[in-house]
Amino acid sequence: MSREQKSSKVEEPQKQYENVESAYEIVENLKVMFQEQARTERYNTVKVIFDCKMGKDEPVSPHVIKLICYFDNLERLDAGISQQLATDIVLQSLNPSYNDFILNYNMHNLDKSLKELHGMLKTAEPSIKKAPTSNVLMIKKGKGF
Repeated sequence: MSREQKSSKVEEPQKQYENVESAYEIVENLKVMFQEQARTERYNTVKVIFDCKMGKDEPVSPHVIKLICYFDNLERLDAGISQQLATDIVLQSLNPSYNDFILNYNMHNLDKSLKELHGMLKTAEPSIKKAPTSNVLMIKKGKGF
């Protein structure tokens, strides 16, 4: 983009508000202008959060950090969510191999920050990865019960 194009982009809003007398009117008009953009970004962020599922062999740390960044983005957009809801979203997004961890977390009624939960998940990850992931169903030939 050339210097003239940048300059004209800056001057356009200035010309638009040349005859406006109060700063309040300018601020209100700018809010309306950018409100739709913020609404779209908020919608897209929430959609990504709800669709975010941890892959089977994906490491837990990048997954949790990604979700924390999305929560921070919602906060920036003035649509923050509670710590408890954020924790619930993180826990439900984990892959099924973390079900025992989630059960334990809920049974002990833990109330940790996202950073603490992230640390707990990183600590638990090696033992979760070692646990057998497949169940075997055995069928015996013969009479039933």
